[in-house]
Amino acid sequence: MAFFKKPKYSHVTFKKKDIPKNLFTKCPISGEIIYHKELKNNLMVVPKSGYHFSINASDRICSLLDEGSFAEEDAGLASVDPLEFKDLYRYKDKLKQDQEKTGMAEAVMSGLGSMANVPVSIAVMDFRFRGASMGSVVGEKITRAIERAADRKIPLIIVAASGGARMQEGILSLMQMAKTSAALVHLRAVKVPYISILTNPTMAGVSASFATLGDVILAEPGALIGFTGSRVIRETLQVELPKGFQTSEFLLRHGLIDQIVPRSELRDRVITLLYTLYVGKEPPQRKTA
Repeated sequence: MAFFKKPKYSHVTFKKKDIPKNLFTKCPISGEIIYHKELKNNLMVVPKSGYHFSINASDRICSLLDEGSFAEEDAGLASVDPLEFKDLYRYKDKLKQDQEKTGMAEAVMSGLGSMANVPVSIAVMDFRFRGASMGSVVGEKITRAIERAADRKIPLIIVAASGGARMQEGILSLMQMAKTSAALVHLRAVKVPYISILTNPTMAGVSASFATLGDVILAEPGALIGFTGSRVIRETLQVELPKGFQTSEFLLRHGLIDQIVPRSELRDRVITLLYTLYVGKEPPQRKTA
């Protein structure tokens, strides 16, 4: 009878606000739950499955460049809503939200730095800001990064991650494809290398312009790369499309990209390319602990 006389304990509930946010992340491939701090320390790559999550522009630059070498340029450039665009929300309000969320004025961070003491001009897109869509300011910052490389005759590195053109800027956005491509023609004339790095996703107007015009085109594993969505292509061409035809692995087999490089190996691979194509000698040996 003692069992039935045990006191009843009240049900303990936890409020949602008591549970820390962003403590764990689920891998979309394996379903593995990873401690977010461990994931961040591994450059946002799941250790077991190798799945590459998006990484912000600042962390990307830190992972590539020599420590303390980055000097940002054009940080104050920001879009001004030239068409006064509005759908459900005003474009200028969405811009303000993204600026507050990311701490960036626009969807690309650019400047000068070095890799193993080789000077470079670099631009890195950040998908958190309007899907890193290419509007007037993004196109201008990319173009200025190209021009800095040409003026100083130093290698150019662009890390692309974008949903494509920014619809809220209409034809002004589409013109950035021609603008960035024309700047690359001048860069090629001065004979310094341009290394393009494609990440997940690199789509539409970005993939159809500067992203695929590199002297060497690298891509991260499993990256979505293409011009438009598979459904649109299927309905337009009325053909059955190959499975995974917009992945970096498929595009490597068919010659669009040169190498697939895991994020953990990307800095060393780019340094090797810089010393081979620009310096003209063997890269320095990596120091081991």
